[in-house]
Amino acid sequence: MALIGYARVSTREQNPQSQEAELRAAGATKIFVDHGESSRIASRPHWGVCLDYMRSGDTLVIRALDRIAGT
Repeated sequence: MALIGYARVSTREQNPQSQEAELRAAGATKIFVDHGESSRIASRPHWGVCLDYMRSGDTLVIRALDRIAGT
């Protein structure tokens, strides 16, 4: 069982480092980051890889729900 992190920023100008730091502090051992990807599109490259990477018993850690779903 592992803690898997996912971070996303909407524009290329934004920096995901603060989200990554929070995920590491929460214990995430592997972090996937989408940089410049809207949550309103289904084809976020690293989101799909993250879901494929996860195994039964793993826990997904995110900073806030709006990182994975459009609001």
